[in-house]
Amino acid sequence: MKPTPYIWKNGELIPWEEAQVHVLTHALHYGTGVFEGVRAYKTAQGPAIFKAKAHYDRLINSGKIYQMNLPYSSDELIEATKLLIRENKLDACYIRPLCYYGYGAMGLHPGKNPIDTIIAAWEWGSYLGEEGLEKGIRCKMSSWTRIDSRILPPLAKSTANYANSALAKMEALSCGFDEAILLNLNGNVAEGPGENIFMIKDGAIYSPPASDNALLGITAQTAIELAKDLNIPISFKSIIRDELFIADELFFTGTAAEITPIREIDGRIIGSGKRGPLTEKIQTRFFDAVKGNMPQYVSWLTHA
Repeated sequence: MKPTPYIWKNGELIPWEEAQVHVLTHALHYGTGVFEGVRAYKTAQGPAIFKAKAHYDRLINSGKIYQMNLPYSSDELIEATKLLIRENKLDACYIRPLCYYGYGAMGLHPGKNPIDTIIAAWEWGSYLGEEGLEKGIRCKMSSWTRIDSRILPPLAKSTANYANSALAKMEALSCGFDEAILLNLNGNVAEGPGENIFMIKDGAIYSPPASDNALLGITAQTAIELAKDLNIPISFKSIIRDELFIADELFFTGTAAEITPIREIDGRIIGSGKRGPLTEKIQTRFFDAVKGNMPQYVSWLTHA
């Protein structure tokens, strides 16, 4: 990661190297934080944040689920992000907002601990690699189970939730794969460690519903909109592992992953073993849209 000059914290721009926390910060011990992943893309009109309002609204909703009354509105956080991008002179970047219970009382209940808010931004290419975007990635069915709504709220982007994701990711990498796929407690497909998953079979697209403990992904919703505009049938349904193995195409969506094809799972070749034609259509349209090249999608972009 290449540092940028500034990080926004609690209403101020501070030098990157001064963005520090106390070792007894509540969130460091108990995972009491919520966050977002956002991207800004280079366009002819300058850097543009992709679906800024949707991301910050989800951040606030994550806070509600965890009974965190976040100190800033979506609009205030968007303005802070625009300022950060401008002051860091970034043409394109990954953006990480985080709200967390800070230093104060210890113990499980955060009590009157302050809620600190930061936004960082830095240059970051494709999370799963440029080659992965073109040729697809290799996945492992994880031995770890996706968190369940009876255990932790899967619709919140909580820092605590991503310990589950980190375990799955580390296992996949240690076994020589690029990424993991997690099942839920009922044995149905849930998602990747940080991505929603889509299956294409006989010309139609399917994705696990939120009731299968999949995050309501913003890039996933974008892929759904793009598929509809391309007249590709798309719907939510529960998916078992076997269906993935015999799919015609598979792809991941996510802020970091963008639209990444899956070419193999546990040694089983998916479809033709490369990026499929429908995945490529959605992927191409996605990148054209986020780079400001398609007028019908300009409402998705907030220029810094």
